[in-house]
Amino acid sequence: MAILKLLSTIDVPVSASRIRAELELPRSTTYHLLHALVDEGFVVHLPENQTYGLGLAAYSMAQAYSTQQPLVRMVSKELRAIAEMVSGSGHLSRLAGSEVVYLQEVRAPGAMSLVTEKGVRLQAHKTASGRSMMALLPTEEARAIFAFNGEGAGWRAMRERLDAVRTAGYEMENEEVSRGQASFAVAIKDHLGRPAAAVAVTYPISRVAEAHKAEVLHRLQAAAQSAGRKMYGS
Repeated sequence: MAILKLLSTIDVPVSASRIRAELELPRSTTYHLLHALVDEGFVVHLPENQTYGLGLAAYSMAQAYSTQQPLVRMVSKELRAIAEMVSGSGHLSRLAGSEVVYLQEVRAPGAMSLVTEKGVRLQAHKTASGRSMMALLPTEEARAIFAFNGEGAGWRAMRERLDAVRTAGYEMENEEVSRGQASFAVAIKDHLGRPAAAVAVTYPISRVAEAHKAEVLHRLQAAAQSAGRKMYGS
């Protein structure tokens, strides 16, 4: 991390000797760390002048952070209000490979603690949030996510479910993640119509009347549409 921090503060690629001197690292340690960072794409080696700079993976992380934080601020207040309507929890998540990673969780007073806390990763196809985003992906991408998680044999049923989610504009689940809890999830679309993130609300099944669910879903869809419009012009 110290190497990445150093490279982020210098405008031009620098030599390994300068990195070693700035950070007071042993020569062998410096090269070992640089090779590992190059292999992972966080640092790029420029052989023509034997220097190192930030790689694509580092820039991708920075871009993801700059996108996520405005989204978190944008949806948190409305997610909290929706969560309080059902004495439950609101969530913001995004796809990360074959998983969903939860960026934000807000809870109504007294709401139970769930597995879907900030920073938690779950298999995308096993969550309402994940499926709401998978439904907006090209079939090949969605199938790759499904197959990566070792579920290739059931793809036909999953494809039909994703088709239904795409048509409905939302996904729901009952006790698939937490016992006694149900969820609605709606994807936030970017300017290309791809899933940028998803908002979801999880609530205790026994405490929310059927007639009340339509209002909850409407608020959640409005929150997703508003975030997409403000963030991406979608």
